[in-house]
Amino acid sequence: MSDNAPPPSDSPDHSGHDHSGHDTPAPAPVVRMTLMGRLRAYFFAGILVTAPAAITFYIAWLLISFIDTQVTGLLPARYNPNEILPFSVPGLGLLILVLSLILVGMLTAGFLGRLLVRTSETLLARMPVIRSVYSAVKQIFETVLAQQSSAFRQVVLVEYPRRGIWALGFVSGTTSGEVQNLTAEETVNVFLPTTPNPTSGFLLFVPRGDLIVLGMTVEEGIKMVVSGGIVTPPDRRPKEQQKIPLVTAGGDDSDAMPRPSAMPERDVAE
Repeated sequence: MSDNAPPPSDSPDHSGHDHSGHDTPAPAPVVRMTLMGRLRAYFFAGILVTAPAAITFYIAWLLISFIDTQVTGLLPARYNPNEILPFSVPGLGLLILVLSLILVGMLTAGFLGRLLVRTSETLLARMPVIRSVYSAVKQIFETVLAQQSSAFRQVVLVEYPRRGIWALGFVSGTTSGEVQNLTAEETVNVFLPTTPNPTSGFLLFVPRGDLIVLGMTVEEGIKMVVSGGIVTPPDRRPKEQQKIPLVTAGGDDSDAMPRPSAMPERDVAE
């Protein structure tokens, strides 16, 4: 060995080669977030945490305040706690409304209550304009609030506004009357909501075989409509079924699996 040779060094070799001569991968560069980047990330994280709760509480507060104002305004001043006490009682009107509805339900369950209801309905039926509004509203409430009713309890896919484009709808019942008698196939009433306001929409009469029933709940379907598809419920079907499409684009389902007969008559409100 020559006297001019440099002594061996114990420091690590940064040349990308190990002592055996093989190449070693260079360490990945460490990406460091700047102060503004961290503040921006924390800001959006704070929005995601506080915005849903704040908006929910704000809407609930507006609703409760509206009910309190309308209900407590009907009370005489001497019996109104908001007039007697030096401070207002939040939620008092809502409590009075709930108790009043329970009391009305208890009274109408008896003989005198049913007699009073029949008498009032007879009087309303003789009024030209009011009877139409009353009968329509009553039928809607009886259909939606009935315990055995299946109205708005199924979420379906329907091809709208043309073949190959799918829309989310809610089954409101089985078609009857003149509409069903004029169609050759059995049709189903489907309410097609609009985004982001699901209270407006379209009423479609769709053949039963053209509907695909989804496994999501009505609440999940409404969330998906209101969010414009941002909130998507998970697919709870087995993984084997998730890989098999039911229909293809353009309505041509010759290569797809046959659609399940998931629209039995007993599951649809009559």
